[in-house]
Amino acid sequence: MIKPVSAYKTSNLLNINNFFTALPKSVDNSCVANENNFLKFDKQKSEINKLFIGKAFQPSFKAYYGDSQPLKKLFWIVSGRDDIYEDNWTKEHLYQVGHKKWLNAFPAELLKRTPEQTIQSLCTLTKPDYDYPRIPFNIFTPYYGNNWGRRANYIEINPRVIAKYDNGRVSEGLLNIMKLITAVPTSANFYPNCIVLSQLYPSLHCDGYTNTDSLYCVNLHSGISKALTSDGLKGKMGDDEQVKAFNDMAHLLGFKTGFRMPLSSQQIRVQGRDFDWRKDENAYIDACEWAIDLGFDCIYFDSGKHVFDMNGYCGHGNVPDREQMKYILTKIKDKTGRYDLSFVGEKCDDRVEFRDIGYNAGTDWGKADNFESVLWESKKQSGYMSYAAGPEVSNDNDDGSLCFNARLNRLNSCLFGFENVSKKLPCYMQMHDIFPLSPFLNTHELMMYPKQMNGSNAYTECERHYDGVFNTSDYAKKYTQEVYHMFEKAIRIFG
Repeated sequence: MIKPVSAYKTSNLLNINNFFTALPKSVDNSCVANENNFLKFDKQKSEINKLFIGKAFQPSFKAYYGDSQPLKKLFWIVSGRDDIYEDNWTKEHLYQVGHKKWLNAFPAELLKRTPEQTIQSLCTLTKPDYDYPRIPFNIFTPYYGNNWGRRANYIEINPRVIAKYDNGRVSEGLLNIMKLITAVPTSANFYPNCIVLSQLYPSLHCDGYTNTDSLYCVNLHSGISKALTSDGLKGKMGDDEQVKAFNDMAHLLGFKTGFRMPLSSQQIRVQGRDFDWRKDENAYIDACEWAIDLGFDCIYFDSGKHVFDMNGYCGHGNVPDREQMKYILTKIKDKTGRYDLSFVGEKCDDRVEFRDIGYNAGTDWGKADNFESVLWESKKQSGYMSYAAGPEVSNDNDDGSLCFNARLNRLNSCLFGFENVSKKLPCYMQMHDIFPLSPFLNTHELMMYPKQMNGSNAYTECERHYDGVFNTSDYAKKYTQEVYHMFEKAIRIFG
Protein backbone atom coordinates (compact mmCIF):
# COMPACT_ATOMS: atom_id res chain seq x y z
CA MET A 1 0.00 0.00 0.00
CA ILE A 2 1.32 3.46 -0.88
CA LYS A 3 1.88 5.60 2.18
CA PRO A 4 0.65 9.20 2.21
CA VAL A 5 3.24 11.93 1.92
CA SER A 6 2.88 12.75 5.62
CA ALA A 7 4.01 9.23 6.57
CA TYR A 8 7.56 9.91 5.36
CA LYS A 9 10.04 11.49 7.75
CA THR A 10 12.09 14.51 6.81
CA SER A 11 15.21 12.37 6.70
CA ASN A 12 13.65 10.31 3.93
CA LEU A 13 13.35 13.52 1.91
CA LEU A 14 17.12 14.18 2.18
CA ASN A 15 16.54 16.98 4.69
CA ILE A 16 14.63 19.24 2.30
CA ASN A 17 14.96 22.46 4.27
CA ASN A 18 18.77 22.17 4.36
CA PHE A 19 18.79 21.24 0.70
CA PHE A 20 16.77 24.35 -0.08
CA THR A 21 19.51 26.61 1.29
CA ALA A 22 22.00 25.00 -1.07
CA LEU A 23 19.95 25.58 -4.21
CA PRO A 24 21.63 27.53 -6.99
CA LYS A 25 20.80 31.22 -7.12
CA SER A 26 19.41 31.04 -10.63
CA VAL A 27 15.82 31.48 -9.55
CA ASP A 28 13.81 34.51 -10.67
CA ASN A 29 14.83 37.40 -8.42
CA SER A 30 13.02 40.15 -10.32
CA CYS A 31 11.03 40.93 -7.18
CA VAL A 32 13.68 41.68 -4.60
CA ALA A 33 12.41 40.84 -1.11
CA ASN A 34 12.90 38.27 1.65
CA GLU A 35 13.21 34.61 0.66
CA ASN A 36 9.54 33.95 1.37
CA ASN A 37 8.52 36.44 -1.31
CA PHE A 38 5.43 35.22 -3.18
CA LEU A 39 5.75 31.75 -4.69
CA LYS A 40 9.54 31.40 -4.70
CA PHE A 41 9.88 29.24 -1.60
CA ASP A 42 6.63 27.35 -2.26
CA LYS A 43 7.54 26.48 -5.83
CA GLN A 44 11.05 25.29 -5.00
CA LYS A 45 10.04 23.25 -1.99
CA SER A 46 7.18 21.74 -3.96
CA GLU A 47 9.46 20.71 -6.81
CA ILE A 48 11.96 19.18 -4.38
CA ASN A 49 9.23 17.20 -2.62
CA LYS A 50 7.93 15.89 -5.91
CA LEU A 51 11.42 15.06 -7.13
CA PHE A 52 12.33 12.89 -4.14
CA ILE A 53 8.91 11.47 -3.28
CA GLY A 54 8.04 10.54 -6.84
CA LYS A 55 4.94 10.91 -8.93
CA ALA A 56 3.39 7.76 -7.44
CA PHE A 57 2.61 9.73 -4.29
CA GLN A 58 0.85 12.65 -5.89
CA PRO A 59 -2.90 12.94 -5.29
CA SER A 60 -5.01 11.98 -8.27
CA PHE A 61 -6.53 15.12 -9.80
CA LYS A 62 -8.90 15.07 -12.72
CA ALA A 63 -7.82 17.15 -15.71
CA TYR A 64 -11.13 18.12 -17.25
CA TYR A 65 -12.73 21.59 -17.62
CA GLY A 66 -11.92 22.27 -13.99
CA ASP A 67 -10.69 20.12 -11.14
CA SER A 68 -13.31 19.04 -8.62
CA GLN A 69 -10.96 19.94 -5.77
CA PRO A 70 -9.08 23.02 -6.99
CA LEU A 71 -8.18 24.31 -3.53
CA LYS A 72 -6.56 20.99 -2.62
CA LYS A 73 -4.77 20.99 -5.94
CA LEU A 74 -3.46 24.51 -5.32
CA PHE A 75 -2.17 23.51 -1.89
CA TRP A 76 -0.37 20.51 -3.35
CA ILE A 77 1.29 22.63 -6.02
CA VAL A 78 2.55 25.29 -3.60
CA SER A 79 3.55 22.93 -0.77
CA GLY A 80 4.29 19.52 -2.27
CA ARG A 81 2.08 17.86 0.35
CA ASP A 82 -1.55 17.15 1.06
CA ASP A 83 -1.52 17.24 4.87
CA ILE A 84 -2.21 20.56 6.58
CA TYR A 85 -0.97 21.73 9.95
CA GLU A 86 -2.43 24.26 12.36
CA ASP A 87 -0.76 27.58 11.83
CA ASN A 88 0.71 29.23 14.93
CA TRP A 89 0.94 32.65 13.25
CA THR A 90 -2.81 32.46 12.68
CA LYS A 91 -3.45 31.68 16.33
CA GLU A 92 -1.36 34.69 17.32
CA HIS A 93 -3.36 36.98 14.99
CA LEU A 94 -6.87 35.76 15.74
CA TYR A 95 -10.02 37.87 15.96
CA GLN A 96 -12.77 35.65 17.32
CA VAL A 97 -16.46 36.30 17.96
CA GLY A 98 -18.07 33.14 19.32
CA HIS A 99 -17.33 30.47 16.72
CA LYS A 100 -16.60 33.00 13.98
CA LYS A 101 -12.98 33.86 13.28
CA TRP A 102 -10.80 35.98 11.04
CA LEU A 103 -7.24 37.26 11.12
CA ASN A 104 -6.39 40.45 12.96
CA ALA A 105 -3.70 41.57 10.55
CA PHE A 106 -3.07 44.32 8.02
CA PRO A 107 -2.70 44.08 4.22
CA ALA A 108 1.01 44.89 3.93
CA GLU A 109 1.66 41.97 6.28
CA LEU A 110 -0.89 39.56 4.82
CA LEU A 111 0.20 40.07 1.22
CA LYS A 112 3.78 39.11 2.01
CA ARG A 113 2.75 35.67 3.25
CA THR A 114 3.00 32.71 0.89
CA PRO A 115 0.01 30.92 -0.63
CA GLU A 116 0.93 27.86 1.45
CA GLN A 117 0.77 29.90 4.65
CA THR A 118 -2.52 31.46 3.54
CA ILE A 119 -4.21 28.11 2.98
CA GLN A 120 -2.92 26.87 6.32
CA SER A 121 -4.42 30.00 7.91
CA LEU A 122 -7.71 29.26 6.14
CA CYS A 123 -7.81 25.71 7.47
CA THR A 124 -6.80 26.82 10.97
CA LEU A 125 -9.63 29.38 10.97
CA THR A 126 -12.25 26.95 9.67
CA LYS A 127 -11.23 23.64 11.21
CA PRO A 128 -13.95 21.75 13.09
CA ASP A 129 -13.65 21.67 16.87
CA TYR A 130 -11.53 18.83 18.20
CA ASP A 131 -10.41 17.88 14.69
CA TYR A 132 -7.50 18.42 12.37
CA PRO A 133 -7.41 21.34 9.90
CA ARG A 134 -8.36 20.22 6.42
CA ILE A 135 -9.83 21.20 3.09
CA PRO A 136 -13.24 19.50 2.79
CA PHE A 137 -13.80 17.20 -0.17
CA ASN A 138 -16.94 19.10 -1.17
CA ILE A 139 -17.20 22.85 -0.62
CA PHE A 140 -20.58 24.50 -1.08
CA THR A 141 -21.59 28.13 -1.05
CA PRO A 142 -22.95 29.07 2.40
CA TYR A 143 -26.74 29.12 2.54
CA TYR A 144 -28.61 32.28 3.54
CA GLY A 145 -31.82 31.66 1.61
CA ASN A 146 -32.63 32.50 -1.99
CA ASN A 147 -33.11 36.21 -1.26
CA TRP A 148 -29.85 36.75 0.61
CA GLY A 149 -28.79 39.46 -1.84
CA ARG A 150 -31.57 41.76 -0.66
CA ARG A 151 -29.84 42.22 2.76
CA ALA A 152 -26.15 41.44 2.08
CA ASN A 153 -23.09 43.59 2.72
CA TYR A 154 -21.20 43.86 -0.59
CA ILE A 155 -17.45 44.48 -0.31
CA GLU A 156 -15.76 45.27 -3.64
CA ILE A 157 -12.06 44.46 -4.03
CA ASN A 158 -10.02 45.59 -7.01
CA PRO A 159 -7.62 42.69 -7.75
CA ARG A 160 -5.31 44.91 -9.78
CA VAL A 161 -4.60 47.16 -6.79
CA ILE A 162 -3.20 44.31 -4.69
CA ALA A 163 -1.72 42.23 -7.51
CA LYS A 164 1.96 41.39 -7.91
CA TYR A 165 3.87 44.01 -9.94
CA ASP A 166 6.98 42.68 -11.67
CA ASN A 167 8.77 44.47 -14.54
CA GLY A 168 5.59 45.73 -16.14
CA ARG A 169 3.57 42.57 -15.49
CA VAL A 170 0.52 42.55 -13.22
CA SER A 171 -0.51 39.11 -11.96
CA GLU A 172 -1.55 36.97 -8.97
CA GLY A 173 -4.59 39.09 -8.13
CA LEU A 174 -6.56 36.03 -7.05
CA LEU A 175 -3.81 34.68 -4.80
CA ASN A 176 -3.49 38.05 -3.13
CA ILE A 177 -7.21 38.45 -2.59
CA MET A 178 -7.15 35.01 -0.98
CA LYS A 179 -4.50 36.33 1.39
CA LEU A 180 -6.47 39.48 2.13
CA ILE A 181 -9.93 38.01 2.78
CA THR A 182 -8.63 35.94 5.70
CA ALA A 183 -8.67 39.29 7.56
CA VAL A 184 -12.09 40.47 6.33
CA PRO A 185 -14.84 40.04 8.97
CA THR A 186 -16.93 36.98 8.24
CA SER A 187 -20.69 36.92 7.72
CA ALA A 188 -23.36 37.12 10.38
CA ASN A 189 -25.86 34.26 10.47
CA PHE A 190 -28.78 36.23 9.05
CA TYR A 191 -27.04 38.10 6.26
CA PRO A 192 -23.79 37.47 4.40
CA ASN A 193 -20.80 39.55 3.48
CA CYS A 194 -20.25 39.21 -0.27
CA ILE A 195 -16.79 39.74 -1.81
CA VAL A 196 -17.17 41.39 -5.24
CA LEU A 197 -14.23 41.39 -7.66
CA SER A 198 -13.85 44.53 -9.76
CA GLN A 199 -12.46 42.38 -12.58
CA LEU A 200 -12.80 38.82 -13.79
CA TYR A 201 -12.47 38.91 -17.57
CA PRO A 202 -9.65 40.62 -19.52
CA SER A 203 -9.55 44.34 -20.18
CA LEU A 204 -9.48 45.42 -23.82
CA HIS A 205 -5.80 46.27 -24.27
CA CYS A 206 -2.57 45.02 -22.68
CA ASP A 207 -4.38 42.90 -20.12
CA GLY A 208 -2.03 41.87 -17.32
CA TYR A 209 0.41 44.75 -17.77
CA THR A 210 0.87 48.12 -16.08
CA ASN A 211 -0.02 49.94 -19.31
CA THR A 212 -3.41 48.21 -19.55
CA ASP A 213 -6.66 50.11 -19.76
CA SER A 214 -9.89 50.53 -17.84
CA LEU A 215 -11.57 47.82 -15.78
CA TYR A 216 -14.87 49.34 -16.88
CA CYS A 217 -14.23 47.57 -20.20
CA VAL A 218 -14.20 43.83 -20.76
CA ASN A 219 -13.24 41.38 -23.50
CA LEU A 220 -15.61 38.43 -23.17
CA HIS A 221 -14.86 34.84 -24.19
CA SER A 222 -11.12 35.51 -24.03
CA GLY A 223 -10.36 33.64 -20.83
CA ILE A 224 -9.70 35.03 -17.35
CA SER A 225 -7.77 38.27 -16.89
CA LYS A 226 -4.02 37.70 -16.57
CA ALA A 227 -4.00 40.28 -13.79
CA LEU A 228 -5.81 37.68 -11.67
CA THR A 229 -3.94 34.49 -12.53
CA SER A 230 -0.44 33.38 -11.60
CA ASP A 231 2.40 32.88 -14.05
CA GLY A 232 3.90 30.41 -11.58
CA LEU A 233 0.86 28.15 -11.90
CA LYS A 234 0.93 28.07 -15.70
CA GLY A 235 0.99 24.49 -16.94
CA LYS A 236 0.14 23.20 -13.47
CA MET A 237 -3.28 24.67 -12.83
CA GLY A 238 -5.83 26.09 -15.24
CA ASP A 239 -7.05 29.67 -14.99
CA ASP A 240 -10.58 28.38 -14.36
CA GLU A 241 -9.27 26.21 -11.51
CA GLN A 242 -7.58 29.23 -9.92
CA VAL A 243 -10.91 31.07 -9.94
CA LYS A 244 -12.65 28.04 -8.46
CA ALA A 245 -10.00 27.79 -5.75
CA PHE A 246 -10.64 31.43 -4.81
CA ASN A 247 -14.40 30.85 -4.62
CA ASP A 248 -13.97 27.68 -2.56
CA MET A 249 -11.77 29.53 -0.09
CA ALA A 250 -14.21 32.44 0.20
CA HIS A 251 -17.12 30.05 0.71
CA LEU A 252 -15.23 28.19 3.45
CA LEU A 253 -14.73 31.51 5.22
CA GLY A 254 -18.48 32.16 5.09
CA PHE A 255 -18.55 34.69 2.24
CA LYS A 256 -20.66 34.91 -0.87
CA THR A 257 -18.76 36.03 -3.97
CA GLY A 258 -19.49 38.15 -7.02
CA PHE A 259 -17.90 40.06 -9.90
CA ARG A 260 -18.47 43.30 -11.82
CA MET A 261 -19.88 43.29 -15.37
CA PRO A 262 -20.38 46.38 -17.57
CA LEU A 263 -23.53 46.88 -19.63
CA SER A 264 -22.41 49.67 -22.00
CA SER A 265 -21.98 48.19 -25.47
CA GLN A 266 -18.89 50.18 -26.46
CA GLN A 267 -17.16 49.03 -23.27
CA ILE A 268 -17.57 45.35 -24.23
CA ARG A 269 -15.86 43.17 -26.82
CA VAL A 270 -16.37 39.52 -27.74
CA GLN A 271 -12.98 37.96 -28.53
CA GLY A 272 -11.75 41.37 -29.58
CA ARG A 273 -14.55 42.38 -31.93
CA ASP A 274 -17.15 45.08 -31.32
CA PHE A 275 -20.18 44.18 -29.21
CA ASP A 276 -23.79 44.70 -30.32
CA TRP A 277 -26.73 44.05 -27.96
CA ARG A 278 -28.90 43.02 -30.91
CA LYS A 279 -26.47 40.29 -32.02
CA ASP A 280 -24.42 39.39 -28.95
CA GLU A 281 -27.01 38.95 -26.23
CA ASN A 282 -26.32 35.21 -26.02
CA ALA A 283 -22.56 35.76 -25.83
CA TYR A 284 -23.13 38.04 -22.83
CA ILE A 285 -25.43 35.51 -21.15
CA ASP A 286 -22.92 32.71 -21.77
CA ALA A 287 -20.11 34.77 -20.18
CA CYS A 288 -22.25 35.32 -17.10
CA GLU A 289 -23.18 31.64 -17.00
CA TRP A 290 -19.54 30.53 -17.16
CA ALA A 291 -18.64 32.79 -14.23
CA ILE A 292 -21.47 31.34 -12.15
CA ASP A 293 -20.27 27.85 -13.06
CA LEU A 294 -16.85 28.86 -11.66
CA GLY A 295 -18.51 29.39 -8.27
CA PHE A 296 -19.68 33.01 -8.10
CA ASP A 297 -22.99 33.84 -6.41
CA CYS A 298 -23.52 37.42 -7.53
CA ILE A 299 -23.13 39.76 -10.49
CA TYR A 300 -22.75 43.51 -10.00
CA PHE A 301 -23.99 45.27 -13.14
CA ASP A 302 -22.14 48.50 -13.82
CA SER A 303 -24.68 51.08 -15.10
CA GLY A 304 -27.48 48.79 -13.91
CA LYS A 305 -29.80 51.75 -13.34
CA HIS A 306 -29.67 52.81 -16.96
CA VAL A 307 -31.58 49.84 -18.35
CA PHE A 308 -34.63 51.75 -17.08
CA ASP A 309 -33.49 55.30 -16.39
CA MET A 310 -30.87 56.98 -18.62
CA ASN A 311 -30.64 60.07 -16.42
CA GLY A 312 -26.98 60.76 -15.59
CA TYR A 313 -25.63 58.08 -17.95
CA CYS A 314 -21.86 58.38 -18.40
CA GLY A 315 -21.12 55.14 -20.24
CA HIS A 316 -20.24 54.63 -23.89
CA GLY A 317 -22.72 52.96 -26.22
CA ASN A 318 -26.21 51.68 -25.57
CA VAL A 319 -27.39 49.38 -22.79
CA PRO A 320 -30.09 46.70 -22.89
CA ASP A 321 -33.59 47.98 -22.29
CA ARG A 322 -35.78 46.93 -19.40
CA GLU A 323 -37.32 43.87 -21.07
CA GLN A 324 -34.03 42.66 -22.50
CA MET A 325 -32.35 42.93 -19.09
CA LYS A 326 -35.18 41.01 -17.48
CA TYR A 327 -34.74 38.27 -20.10
CA ILE A 328 -30.95 38.19 -19.53
CA LEU A 329 -31.28 37.75 -15.77
CA THR A 330 -33.93 35.05 -16.18
CA LYS A 331 -31.75 33.14 -18.67
CA ILE A 332 -28.70 33.28 -16.39
CA LYS A 333 -30.70 31.65 -13.60
CA ASP A 334 -32.28 29.09 -15.91
CA LYS A 335 -29.02 28.08 -17.59
CA THR A 336 -27.08 27.78 -14.34
CA GLY A 337 -29.90 26.28 -12.30
CA ARG A 338 -29.00 28.83 -9.61
CA TYR A 339 -32.13 30.55 -8.31
CA ASP A 340 -30.29 31.87 -5.28
CA LEU A 341 -28.14 34.32 -7.25
CA SER A 342 -27.95 37.99 -6.38
CA PHE A 343 -28.06 40.61 -9.14
CA VAL A 344 -26.94 44.07 -8.03
CA GLY A 345 -27.77 47.15 -10.09
CA GLU A 346 -25.50 50.16 -9.72
CA LYS A 347 -27.42 53.27 -8.56
CA CYS A 348 -30.79 51.50 -8.72
CA ASP A 349 -33.29 53.12 -6.35
CA ASP A 350 -36.46 51.94 -4.63
CA ARG A 351 -38.70 51.98 -7.72
CA VAL A 352 -40.66 48.79 -8.26
CA GLU A 353 -39.43 48.60 -11.87
CA PHE A 354 -35.98 47.48 -10.68
CA ARG A 355 -37.49 44.66 -8.67
CA ASP A 356 -39.56 43.60 -11.68
CA ILE A 357 -36.43 43.50 -13.87
CA GLY A 358 -34.99 40.89 -11.49
CA TYR A 359 -32.45 42.82 -9.45
CA ASN A 360 -32.00 41.96 -5.78
CA ALA A 361 -30.11 45.04 -4.64
CA GLY A 362 -29.58 48.64 -5.66
CA THR A 363 -26.73 50.83 -4.45
CA ASP A 364 -26.29 54.38 -3.15
CA TRP A 365 -29.86 54.87 -1.96
CA GLY A 366 -30.46 56.42 1.43
CA LYS A 367 -28.14 58.90 3.09
CA ALA A 368 -25.54 56.82 4.89
CA ASP A 369 -24.29 59.90 6.75
CA ASN A 370 -27.70 60.05 8.44
CA PHE A 371 -28.68 56.99 10.47
CA GLU A 372 -32.33 58.04 10.56
CA SER A 373 -32.43 58.24 6.76
CA VAL A 374 -31.27 54.63 6.44
CA LEU A 375 -33.70 53.52 9.16
CA TRP A 376 -36.54 55.28 7.31
CA GLU A 377 -35.62 53.57 4.04
CA SER A 378 -35.55 50.19 5.80
CA LYS A 379 -39.11 50.73 7.04
CA LYS A 380 -40.33 52.09 3.71
CA GLN A 381 -39.00 49.11 1.74
CA SER A 382 -39.88 46.45 4.33
CA GLY A 383 -42.71 45.01 2.23
CA TYR A 384 -40.40 43.71 -0.50
CA MET A 385 -38.44 40.56 0.29
CA SER A 386 -36.67 40.02 -3.06
CA TYR A 387 -35.35 43.53 -3.77
CA ALA A 388 -34.22 46.61 -1.88
CA ALA A 389 -32.06 49.63 -2.57
CA GLY A 390 -29.54 50.42 0.11
CA PRO A 391 -26.79 52.81 1.21
CA GLU A 392 -23.06 52.62 0.68
CA VAL A 393 -19.99 53.48 2.68
CA SER A 394 -18.13 54.33 -0.54
CA ASN A 395 -17.97 53.25 -4.16
CA ASP A 396 -15.62 53.18 -7.15
CA ASN A 397 -15.69 56.99 -7.38
CA ASP A 398 -14.17 57.73 -3.99
CA ASP A 399 -11.42 60.37 -4.04
CA GLY A 400 -10.04 59.19 -0.69
CA SER A 401 -10.72 62.45 1.15
CA LEU A 402 -13.44 61.13 3.49
CA CYS A 403 -12.11 61.10 7.05
CA PHE A 404 -12.04 57.94 9.17
CA ASN A 405 -14.80 59.12 11.52
CA ALA A 406 -17.12 59.84 8.59
CA ARG A 407 -16.48 56.35 7.16
CA LEU A 408 -17.20 54.74 10.54
CA ASN A 409 -20.43 56.74 10.80
CA ARG A 410 -21.52 55.58 7.35
CA LEU A 411 -20.61 51.97 8.14
CA ASN A 412 -22.64 52.16 11.34
CA SER A 413 -25.70 53.30 9.38
CA CYS A 414 -25.23 50.52 6.84
CA LEU A 415 -24.83 47.74 9.42
CA PHE A 416 -27.45 48.81 11.96
CA GLY A 417 -29.98 51.06 10.18
CA PHE A 418 -33.03 48.82 10.71
CA GLU A 419 -35.39 47.66 13.43
CA ASN A 420 -35.71 44.04 12.28
CA VAL A 421 -32.86 42.05 10.72
CA SER A 422 -35.19 40.68 8.05
CA LYS A 423 -35.70 44.26 6.88
CA LYS A 424 -32.01 45.12 6.68
CA LEU A 425 -31.09 47.01 3.53
CA PRO A 426 -28.25 45.83 1.31
CA CYS A 427 -25.15 47.99 1.57
CA TYR A 428 -22.09 48.52 -0.57
CA MET A 429 -18.51 49.33 0.36
CA GLN A 430 -14.97 49.10 -0.95
CA MET A 431 -11.90 47.27 0.31
CA HIS A 432 -10.49 50.53 1.64
CA ASP A 433 -13.49 50.96 3.93
CA ILE A 434 -11.92 48.12 5.91
CA PHE A 435 -8.23 48.52 4.98
CA PRO A 436 -7.57 52.19 4.14
CA LEU A 437 -5.55 52.97 1.03
CA SER A 438 -2.86 55.61 1.04
CA PRO A 439 -4.39 59.08 1.49
CA PHE A 440 -6.15 60.54 -1.55
CA LEU A 441 -5.79 57.51 -3.79
CA ASN A 442 -8.82 57.73 -6.06
CA THR A 443 -10.73 54.48 -6.57
CA HIS A 444 -12.01 55.60 -9.98
CA GLU A 445 -8.48 56.29 -11.19
CA LEU A 446 -7.39 52.89 -9.85
CA MET A 447 -10.17 51.32 -11.91
CA MET A 448 -9.04 53.22 -14.99
CA TYR A 449 -5.27 52.65 -15.04
CA PRO A 450 -2.85 50.90 -12.67
CA LYS A 451 -0.27 53.63 -13.26
CA GLN A 452 -2.44 55.86 -11.08
CA MET A 453 -1.12 54.00 -8.04
CA ASN A 454 1.47 56.62 -7.28
CA GLY A 455 1.46 55.84 -3.59
CA SER A 456 4.39 53.43 -3.96
CA ASN A 457 6.35 54.58 -7.03
CA ALA A 458 7.75 51.07 -7.09
CA TYR A 459 5.94 48.90 -9.59
CA THR A 460 8.81 46.42 -9.93
CA GLU A 461 9.38 46.08 -6.21
CA CYS A 462 6.55 43.92 -4.97
CA GLU A 463 6.65 44.44 -1.25
CA ARG A 464 7.28 48.19 -1.46
CA HIS A 465 4.14 48.36 -3.54
CA TYR A 466 2.06 46.90 -0.71
CA ASP A 467 3.63 49.25 1.83
CA GLY A 468 2.88 52.16 -0.49
CA VAL A 469 -0.64 51.49 -1.70
CA PHE A 470 -2.09 50.95 1.78
CA ASN A 471 -2.15 53.43 4.63
CA THR A 472 0.18 51.91 7.22
CA SER A 473 -0.16 54.67 9.81
CA ASP A 474 -1.25 53.98 13.38
CA TYR A 475 -4.44 55.93 12.65
CA ALA A 476 -5.30 53.58 9.79
CA LYS A 477 -4.63 50.52 11.93
CA LYS A 478 -6.81 51.91 14.71
CA TYR A 479 -9.54 52.55 12.14
CA THR A 480 -9.45 48.92 10.99
CA GLN A 481 -9.83 47.81 14.62
CA GLU A 482 -12.91 50.02 14.93
CA VAL A 483 -14.34 48.42 11.78
CA TYR A 484 -13.71 44.99 13.30
CA HIS A 485 -15.53 46.05 16.46
CA MET A 486 -18.57 47.11 14.41
CA PHE A 487 -18.74 43.80 12.58
CA GLU A 488 -18.23 42.03 15.91
CA LYS A 489 -21.20 43.90 17.35
CA ALA A 490 -23.32 42.89 14.36
CA ILE A 491 -22.36 39.25 14.77
CA ARG A 492 -23.05 39.29 18.51
CA ILE A 493 -26.47 40.86 18.00
CA PHE A 494 -27.61 38.94 14.94
CA GLY A 495 -25.62 35.70 15.22
